[in-house]
Amino acid sequence: MLELAILGFLCEQPLHGYDLKRRVAQLTGHVRPIADGTLYPAIKRLERAGWLERHTEPGSRAAPRHVLSLTPAGRAELLRRLRDAGETDGTDISNENRWFTVLAFLRHLADAGDQAAVLRRRQAFLEQPSSFFYEGAQPLTAEQAGDPFRAGILTIARATSEAELRWLDATLTALDAAHEG
Repeated sequence: MLELAILGFLCEQPLHGYDLKRRVAQLTGHVRPIADGTLYPAIKRLERAGWLERHTEPGSRAAPRHVLSLTPAGRAELLRRLRDAGETDGTDISNENRWFTVLAFLRHLADAGDQAAVLRRRQAFLEQPSSFFYEGAQPLTAEQAGDPFRAGILTIARATSEAELRWLDATLTALDAAHEG
């Protein structure tokens, strides 16, 4: 998720590390603040892979700043990761934080058919019966949860899934029309 966010934000514009860290933190929200010890090793990995490059710009009041930018190979890697989201282990589709990261940058895939394929994987995941709580192998519903707090979790999750499925249906209709036209 972190590498995808780095590639995605740098696809939009070159950034220095502080701005990149702020944008990634804003995307992931309070759930996953990004520590320097996590961000900068990821930047170095992507730089070693040839997916981003660093250059120095003079600072306006302080020391020179290191600005990161995406290479053509980095853009190709971003597009590959977006196109393939959820195809291997499914976590890019099933994990909400990872899904939101994919969704934040999916517009960079130019082909509406490629975008729709990713959305269809998420749609299929959401349409499978699931729960946070089970009785054996059977998923429990809010009505079966047994206490108001677990029922609350399940009620909120159901409402969120239903809203997302409505959005997916509408967006897929529009993408299909764009792909056919």
